[in-house]
Amino acid sequence: MRRFSFFILLLLVTTKLLAVDTVETLQDGIKVHPKTGAAKTIEINVVNSQIIRVQASPENTIPQVTSLCVVPGLKPTVPFKVTKTTSFAQLSTKDITVKISLISGKISFTDKSGKVLLQEAKRTFSPLTVENDKGYTFQQVFSGTSGEAIYGLGQHQSDDFNYKHKSEDLFQYNTKVSVPFIMSTKNYGILWDNYSQSKYGDPRDYKDLNQFSLFDKDGKEGALTATYTNKGSATIVRQESAIDYENLTTVKKFPVDFNFNNGSVVWEGSILSNNTDIYKFSLYYAGYTKVWLDGKLVVPERWRTSWNPNTFRFSFPLTKGKRTKIRLEWKPDGGVSYVGLKALSSSPIEKNGNISFWSEMGDKMDYYFVSGKNMDEVISGYRTLTGKASIMPKWAMGFWQSRERYKTQDELLNVVSEYRKRRIPLDNIVLDWSYWPENAWGSHQFDLKRFPDAKGMVDSVHKENTNIMISVWPKFYTTTAHFKQFNDKGWMYMQAVKDSIRDWIGSGYVGSFYDAYNPDAQKLFWKQMKDNLYVKGFDAWWMDASEPNIRDCTDMEYRKKLCGPTALGSSTKYFNAYALMNANAIYNGQREADNNKRVFLLTRSGFAGLQRYSTATWSGDIASRWEDLKAQIPAGLNFAMSGIPFWTMDIGGFCVEKRYGDSQLLFDKTGKENEDLKEWRELNLRWFQFGAFCPLFRSHGQFPYREIYNLAPEGHPVYKSLVYYDELRYRLMPYIYSLAGMAYHKDYTLMRSLAMDYTADQQTYGISDQFLFGSGLMVCPVYSYKARSREVYFPAGNRWYDFYSEKQIEGGQKLNIEAPLERIPLFVPAGTILPVGEVMQYSSEKKPDNIEIRVYKGKDGKFSLYEDEGNNYNYEKGAFSTIDFEYSNNKDILVINKRKGSFQGMLSNRTFRVVVIGKTNAAPKIVRYDGTKTIVRL
Repeated sequence: MRRFSFFILLLLVTTKLLAVDTVETLQDGIKVHPKTGAAKTIEINVVNSQIIRVQASPENTIPQVTSLCVVPGLKPTVPFKVTKTTSFAQLSTKDITVKISLISGKISFTDKSGKVLLQEAKRTFSPLTVENDKGYTFQQVFSGTSGEAIYGLGQHQSDDFNYKHKSEDLFQYNTKVSVPFIMSTKNYGILWDNYSQSKYGDPRDYKDLNQFSLFDKDGKEGALTATYTNKGSATIVRQESAIDYENLTTVKKFPVDFNFNNGSVVWEGSILSNNTDIYKFSLYYAGYTKVWLDGKLVVPERWRTSWNPNTFRFSFPLTKGKRTKIRLEWKPDGGVSYVGLKALSSSPIEKNGNISFWSEMGDKMDYYFVSGKNMDEVISGYRTLTGKASIMPKWAMGFWQSRERYKTQDELLNVVSEYRKRRIPLDNIVLDWSYWPENAWGSHQFDLKRFPDAKGMVDSVHKENTNIMISVWPKFYTTTAHFKQFNDKGWMYMQAVKDSIRDWIGSGYVGSFYDAYNPDAQKLFWKQMKDNLYVKGFDAWWMDASEPNIRDCTDMEYRKKLCGPTALGSSTKYFNAYALMNANAIYNGQREADNNKRVFLLTRSGFAGLQRYSTATWSGDIASRWEDLKAQIPAGLNFAMSGIPFWTMDIGGFCVEKRYGDSQLLFDKTGKENEDLKEWRELNLRWFQFGAFCPLFRSHGQFPYREIYNLAPEGHPVYKSLVYYDELRYRLMPYIYSLAGMAYHKDYTLMRSLAMDYTADQQTYGISDQFLFGSGLMVCPVYSYKARSREVYFPAGNRWYDFYSEKQIEGGQKLNIEAPLERIPLFVPAGTILPVGEVMQYSSEKKPDNIEIRVYKGKDGKFSLYEDEGNNYNYEKGAFSTIDFEYSNNKDILVINKRKGSFQGMLSNRTFRVVVIGKTNAAPKIVRYDGTKTIVRL
């Protein structure tokens, strides 16, 4: 009887709870007021049949806030169905179903077969007020899907690739670009629409080593032993309970008499954990660093320049009650340098394979679920939300030469002339920072002693059929008229000025950055560029320090003070999207000034939506080290799988160890190639071989100079290989530019993980050191000194051809492949149709009227050859052409279909030289093509 009474009471309470209509049908979805849970209001909005928006708030209404990354005006154009029960509401399109609990507010997403793709597990909100700006700190945890791999999140430098069971801190910094988008091999993605510092995975901060019981090198409990050694000075030994010297504030804890330039430090002792666990460690380092745990070298030597530290993460098992020896060796290698070692216990989020996004501040929780039939469709959905990728000017697909820096216009012009004299292909020369008078950063004026005729310099570059890019910072010295123009309107970040922060130029100058979140400030920024630089004929813009990086190596809270408040709110709330706003300023400004010339921007930071502003990102001031070369492969791949197709890096690395510079100076003086110079040349060559197959092909860095002829003398094996891959880039221009066209017309991704094309082969999910350039080339960079072979995995489901020898290899296996100094392993999957042109000195030198069409037998294949006018926006109006090639392996027939479309200057007639790869003694077929359908029997 009591059980029956309790059941009746529970039924009455539940009925009363649900008596209020908790579901409201909207024009584009539903609004729900759950009975429990952190969110009082949740909106589920249909964008299209594959994209759903979810907004959640702890308030009774959803704040209406304009998105910075999602394009405006997205309205549902597809039907959807809403059904309700007493416990759930369900919204269905033809492709996905969204189910929400009316009790808890938890949401699940299923495909049309009923398979669960993603479901919410936990949602939290905490109120936060910063500088009278109100909002919430919040977290959304999803259960994730077993067996999936997770990619995206921008580009980071810890050599992580698959983020399943991993975490990443999402903020902007030099070499770190955060994009809050992930993509799963289960063919869905999540766009997290928030601009504050965020965290993927475990939201906890790493803790100092004093979370453990510490013992010094003699076994005494309480701290580690720190031994400071200086040449010519007394050794300092002290006990330290933390290794925490990660910013300008904490480095003050170092001994006052310690000399960073000639010093070294060893921390040693033991740590004792209260738990048996696999701990995560975070090493923050500049200078030379090594770490041992339990006598094992867990971090072989790593190096970064002293002013630009990096983070490297690793895991190590600790046993409760067992001491683990620890040793960290550090050589600062600079006037001031940074080091830190912290740890965290394992996270249930990571262990369980959950997906989690945490953000420090926002007005509401706002995310988009994006589904597709494959990973390319997921990327397409991301670009539906955040904007189409522009087609870059064709010259941008060629080779760029840069260095830090060309100090005079004669230096720059001589480089262009030398490339032309040596007949080494080149399309773009880059003028880096400090072309202005020393005290006039932000004036956009040239130092006339070094650059007496900037317009004449640009004209001379153009006469050599080369383009020129110029560096522009959002930074202004207080002495410039441009600073005053911004400051008079209240459009400058003034904390650096108030604190009289001096930069590193000369005796130091005071300045700051403009507020790019202000639309009127954006217009002024472009006007200053247009009036002073664009009028001189510069072709492209290099937007440096766009994080914004107002001062290196500050703690996070002071960084936020330096770059705020913004026009939209506190810098805590608007911390990550500066580069996006800055790109908007230039892109829309130039298109208003001249809508017939393609905009091109290169920026050191980025955010979701960057691709719509014809902007590419490079990976910042990375080190000239083998470990940094290796780390760029997963960094570039994850950036591409964040939906932004154009990425590049400083080939050879930016920051250089002193030994390399010294070896070059010795060679310049004596002609002697010592061991360090041999390594330097090999490092640059291996990096160059990798870079030739990246979306953008760009060499840049500090001394030694990076021009091909400066890296090695003519006739040297390194010189020959550098020229070979430069020329190969140009021979592949019909293929590469077609991929660039696909990035706009088909939302394509140029730099591809193996998993994108071979998702059914789970062996591809963790392969971070190979990639596809388009679907037709598998690139296998070499990233170890003196390596003359490397292991290569050949994805299952296809046969593979060695690009050089045409040898065939069956898929589904790992093999050790030769990698002589002059070549990196490069493979072509069966079924590929690869257009190959002639060697050119620049991308528009020759008409593509004689193209070799390589057909790789073994599988049916397709390729669409894309062409347009190359440097304007007429393609947006339909001025382009495509020629579709289709190969039937069984019939051994290549169909060259009727040409579609047209544009001014299009070739009416051309020759295709069809070469069959995989067929013994097959003679090339010469095809005179006039735009009509042609069948070639092979």
